[in-house]
Amino acid sequence: MTTSTFSPSVVGWTAIATGGAVIVAVITLVLMYTVNGPFFGTVNDVFNSIVGISSTVLAWMLYAEFHARSPLISQIGLVLAIAGAIFTIIGSALIIFGYTDFVLAGWYTGVGNALIGLWLAVLCYSMLSGGTLPHNLVVFGLVVGAFMTMGLLGIPGILARVDTMESLPWYLGASYLGFLGTYVLYPIWTIWLGRILIK
Repeated sequence: MTTSTFSPSVVGWTAIATGGAVIVAVITLVLMYTVNGPFFGTVNDVFNSIVGISSTVLAWMLYAEFHARSPLISQIGLVLAIAGAIFTIIGSALIIFGYTDFVLAGWYTGVGNALIGLWLAVLCYSMLSGGTLPHNLVVFGLVVGAFMTMGLLGIPGILARVDTMESLPWYLGASYLGFLGTYVLYPIWTIWLGRILIK
């Protein structure tokens, strides 16, 4: 795999670190609800941003291989990943600094994750042929990306500034499927990718 100036092991560890950041975000989310501590909520918000940032770093590291296969789409994919990181940072900042409640902040984070999911989907689509990565990993990446893109359904929530869980329209509720992709499936894909690159 062509990874520009980065060795495969560096890219692999970046992928694993990204997956690890997601796992920490999930653990702190669970602790927030079980221990009922605002500290864990803040840590979760910080790690949501870290996931967005590290995903963009990973996208940048994989850009050379992606660009060699699909020059135009690779550029679009990198822009999607960068935009995704920006949305996750905005979502975290909104709740950490008290500008909104967790619902509206969550729409921003969900949209950010969805944009990263779009990057993942187009990356994996470009890798379907050629055997650069295992076929199972590529197909799984498409599935993960598809789940993550469900977060785009939260865009109307951002536009309407919906900041309460009461009477959510079905499509806003369905956007939470994007978090299933991000919190459960995405770390599996990143850690799997990392292990392959390190080997």
